[in-house]
Amino acid sequence: MNTCIRLYADPVQIKVCKEKIENTANAFSAMSAVLSLAGNEVRLKIMYLLEEEKELCPCDLSDILGMSIPAISQHLRKMKDGGIIQARKDGQTIFYSLQPEHLKMLRSLFKYINELNRKFELV
Repeated sequence: MNTCIRLYADPVQIKVCKEKIENTANAFSAMSAVLSLAGNEVRLKIMYLLEEEKELCPCDLSDILGMSIPAISQHLRKMKDGGIIQARKDGQTIFYSLQPEHLKMLRSLFKYINELNRKFELV
C-alpha cells in the first residue's frame, strides 16, 4: 500500500488547488471531450484537414485518407455528436467544418503537428 510520506501538508495550498479545479470543471470537461475525440489518429487527421481546407465532404475525406466513405462517416458522426464539427448541406452533399469555439485549442495541436513534421523532415 502506498502512503504519503510528506512531513507537512499545506492546507491553504490544498484548499486553493481544490477551488481551482472546482471552478474550472466545465472547461476541463469540454477540453477533455475534444481531446478524447482528437486522440484517434484518423479523427485528428480529419480535424487537421478541416482546419486547413475550412470544409470538406465525406467523399473528399475518403479520397484524401484512402478510406471508405462509411468509415469516414462513422468518424464524422462521432465528432458531430461530440460537438466538434458542424454540417452544412448543399444539395445532396454535406460539408463538414470545425466548430469555431474549438479552433483555438485545436490550432495549438495543429501547430505542434506542423512543428513535429518540420523536425522529422530535418532528420
